[in-house]
Amino acid sequence: MVASTATFDSAHEDLIHDAQLDYYGKRLATCSSDRSIRIFDVDGDSQRLLQVLTSHEGPVWQVAWAHPKYGNVLASCSYDGKVFIWKETNGQFVKVKEHAAHTASVNSIAWAPHEFGLILAAASADGKISILSRQEDNNWETQTILAHSSGCNTVSWAPSAIPGSLIMVTGANPSSIGPKRLASGGCDNLVKIWSEENGQWNEEVVLEGHSDWVRDVAWAPNMGLPNSELATCSQDKTVIIWTQENPATPWKMSPLNADGFPDVVWRVSWSTSGNILAVSSGDNSITMWKQNLEGGFQQISTLDGDAPPQ
Repeated sequence: MVASTATFDSAHEDLIHDAQLDYYGKRLATCSSDRSIRIFDVDGDSQRLLQVLTSHEGPVWQVAWAHPKYGNVLASCSYDGKVFIWKETNGQFVKVKEHAAHTASVNSIAWAPHEFGLILAAASADGKISILSRQEDNNWETQTILAHSSGCNTVSWAPSAIPGSLIMVTGANPSSIGPKRLASGGCDNLVKIWSEENGQWNEEVVLEGHSDWVRDVAWAPNMGLPNSELATCSQDKTVIIWTQENPATPWKMSPLNADGFPDVVWRVSWSTSGNILAVSSGDNSITMWKQNLEGGFQQISTLDGDAPPQ
């Protein structure tokens, strides 16, 4: 199968660090070292610039769309140490929240599963994770996790479904919504799992396997099956798949591929079904890996960023 790709000029004046489609694939948000965020309307192969957001005072590392049940809401984070939350009102995106509590670059942001409410996690180079939760009066409550003392690079939420809820026996707790859980990765080469209990965030487990900075963590979607799965990538040129058979068992690690990658691995991202993993690395390529019935992964395609579009 030949992949079809298309390109367009975003008009950013410096490196683009992130590009995210909304839930319906109709809006595209991009962010750049030029300190701007650009919002595009997407219709098939055509794109139309809707708005340029310019409040950040440093490179903008990531953007993230909230679930559409909360409207058209976008979050952004920057080297300037700030997190902004934007909402579309009367056809224009306006800033509804500015979070400036961090003392260093905010490297990663992630919205919680929508079942928990409008909640955003932000990971910073100051070693902390902020949890921003919108309240019923539209104010925002903030909690702070002291996560990685040498700096936090990435954060990812666990799915809302309780592991194993799909096959719960008759008479079990009917609620299929589990506790809030987070995974984080830091400059200490560690991956940490966090869980909330009685309004407090606690360290659940520390996963050791990488030999250099952890650049990204991605919790796999889960439809209520017993096992939990987490992908992590690192400056050490490896991707690790972490698996927990059920909440009472320890996490097991397995390298995605035995030979590793030719360069630093920057990002990992799961398909919505949770059985295909995309890996982007410093050699300007994206590889796709599909999980087989035995739980292993096989590479199914490669996209070379240096190749001309087809």
